[in-house]
Amino acid sequence: MNEYTNQAIIRGMKLPIPDNRILSLAIFIFTMATIGIVLYMQYVMFLPPCGLCITQRIFIILCGLTCLAGAIHNPGPKGQRIYAGAAGAMTIFGSYFAGRQIWLQHLPEDQIPACGPGLNYLLQNFPLVDALNFLLRGDGNCAEVQFRLLGLLTIPEMAMVAFVMLFAACMFMLFRDQWEQGPAQG
Repeated sequence: MNEYTNQAIIRGMKLPIPDNRILSLAIFIFTMATIGIVLYMQYVMFLPPCGLCITQRIFIILCGLTCLAGAIHNPGPKGQRIYAGAAGAMTIFGSYFAGRQIWLQHLPEDQIPACGPGLNYLLQNFPLVDALNFLLRGDGNCAEVQFRLLGLLTIPEMAMVAFVMLFAACMFMLFRDQWEQGPAQG
């Protein structure tokens, strides 16, 4: 270990880097803020979520709950890496569904799949496996652009940015021991 362990050097200043427990709590707070924003969009801005939006929400929540569990449990280094890896996996799965929705939104109009029934109808009239399959594939509803942040980013593009940031934080927690120790001496 060197004298800069747990510190970042930015423009000559030594800044302390919080431990994994604090970072896990920060990730949990970030995910809950993200869910608060999408609930605001749903209930105040009246932007109904599509199947892929709901799936992305689930993975944001799972990432946050995994980090919360890691912060509460506060295990040793190996346990911290397991929690960070599990939370990172949730971000990978979530980014897949965000990417699928981004892809659907950029399809030419003649290639967009037909719109399907709503989630409530699916859950009431189809077996759960069929409803989940439909939910995970997306449909024409998922291709509709309902909102753009500053005229630039759509909702799934903002979700992708969030997933990338969360993934980076999880990977930092997962590999921080190696980064703090520096390159292996051979």
